[in-house]
Amino acid sequence: SAVLSSYFLNEKLNIHGKLGCILSILGSTVMVIHAPGEEEVTSLDEMERKLQDPAFVTFAVLLTVIALVLIVVVAPKRGRTNILIYVLICSLIGAFSVSSVKGLGIAIKQMLEQKPVYGHPLVYILVGVLVLSVSTQINYLNKALDMFNTSLVTPIYYVCFTTTVATCSIILFKEWSSMEPGDIIGTLSGFCSIIIGIFLLHAFKNTNITWSQLMSTVAKEPSLP
Repeated sequence: SAVLSSYFLNEKLNIHGKLGCILSILGSTVMVIHAPGEEEVTSLDEMERKLQDPAFVTFAVLLTVIALVLIVVVAPKRGRTNILIYVLICSLIGAFSVSSVKGLGIAIKQMLEQKPVYGHPLVYILVGVLVLSVSTQINYLNKALDMFNTSLVTPIYYVCFTTTVATCSIILFKEWSSMEPGDIIGTLSGFCSIIIGIFLLHAFKNTNITWSQLMSTVAKEPSLP
């Protein structure tokens, strides 16, 4: 998206932004390589039990509170000047949309197997959560794209959304319990690379430094005796 926006929207990434994109991609790759296998959930009853787990309930309540604070308090004041506000709202809400899609996918699978799912209340709860979360994401993502460059919004949104969803999945499906120490270290290393990438994207977004300027500056520096 960052590459295409430079061609079609005339939006440029400086050298820090390009390095940030590369680090985010590398960090995501490392996380995928070391990611644990997701615990299989085959029925709505199993999904319901996992959604009622105290750890996930605490996580969901925390996400909801943070998202509401950002929407009600922070966004009206800083949303137009700080790119992270709208993006964080979309990313936090994204955890609910992905979890809802997972549950609805199980419901559709059971429906195709001729199992009665229409009377299960979880189906209608998941549909309501999905509609609300997706509409909220679309609203604030459009606001972010209206205010800031696509070449900045998309990579930052990708990183924040992926991090939130991965954390939600780990808590919901207890994926950490099956991971070896090496995989845990690899996952955390990939996560740190992503954080560094997002820092480069955001902190230096207004710095107009190109690769040619950097190389010309290095060429002009006097050599040591």
